[in-house]
Amino acid sequence: MKVVLQRSKAASVTVDGTVTGAIDHGYVLLVGITHEDTQEDVAYLAKKVANLRLWEDADGKMNHSILEHGGAILSVSQFTLYGDAKKGNRPSFINAARPEAAEPLWEAFNQALREHGLHVETGIFGAMMDVALINDGPVTILLESK
Repeated sequence: MKVVLQRSKAASVTVDGTVTGAIDHGYVLLVGITHEDTQEDVAYLAKKVANLRLWEDADGKMNHSILEHGGAILSVSQFTLYGDAKKGNRPSFINAARPEAAEPLWEAFNQALREHGLHVETGIFGAMMDVALINDGPVTILLESK
């Protein structure tokens, strides 16, 4: 499982002209799932996202988690994180999990984040989405469960 985490001042996702999720500040998570991902990967990354210290303390050091600082999550499924462009110019997505396997894990990940006490907004699985964000910092972290 891969998550691209972007700290944001504001973010939203729109599908067919309708906003399906929006946050004032927090994290935008682009979530990719591969074939061998399990509930263990979900639990590991949800805990990591909740506890990662990416917010500044009084001294300007990244010492506070989103739980301490406050904020919400905008979670967007993104199979293209498993795109392989090593050969040729057209990426292969063979490493991305099929939708019937990926969607339940993405939903479980979002629920695990909620169980950590986070407010989670989402895009729509499998939809063409317009994601807008104001990247704060910019702070962008790549997390992987394996």
